[in-house]
Amino acid sequence: MKRTTKAPRRVELRLPPLEPYEGGIAPDGDYDGLELTGLDLAGASGEGARFLDCAVRECALDEARLTGARFLDSRLEAVRGVGTDLAQAQLRDAELVDARFGGTQFHGSVWERVLVRGGKWDYPNLRSATLRDVTFEGCVLVEPDFGGAKLERVAFVDCELIGADFSGAKLTDADLRGVRRLEIARGVESLAGAVISSAQLLDLAPFLAARLGVRVED
Repeated sequence: MKRTTKAPRRVELRLPPLEPYEGGIAPDGDYDGLELTGLDLAGASGEGARFLDCAVRECALDEARLTGARFLDSRLEAVRGVGTDLAQAQLRDAELVDARFGGTQFHGSVWERVLVRGGKWDYPNLRSATLRDVTFEGCVLVEPDFGGAKLERVAFVDCELIGADFSGAKLTDADLRGVRRLEIARGVESLAGAVISSAQLLDLAPFLAARLGVRVED
């Protein structure tokens, strides 16, 4: 019997009318129904902050400390950040649109019903993260680290995964068929539970052979 891959449940984000907000963020801050646009939040301390029904647009998040922050029913759009710390953050019913991140820390974070659309992420650290019902759509991930992460009902649509590390990851219904450029640097043996296309299988054959210790000679 052919097994059908379960697709992620898509987020249905409907933001209420938002109130413009021009202040900063603080540890354990509570932000509800606000629109943060064009703010310079570089280096800001927002550990444990909660964003509910918020839109964060075109904000600078370089070196911002958002460890354990929660983004619930919220959208982050065209944000940019290098070295942003979102370790152990929670994203639920959230959208990340056209974001540009470099060296962002997402390790230990929990994602549930999240859409990542567009943008480019360089060296994102997603080690030991939990991703459930997540869709990556039209984005580029350069050397993403999924080491020890759990991916359940995660789909990549029209994406590039370059130099990905899946070492020790646990995948369930992870759909990689929509990856137009798939490069696995480490952890190809952890792809059990993923679905790939026949063309991708040919691309991954050298990595699989190397992992199995098989020499290919003509």
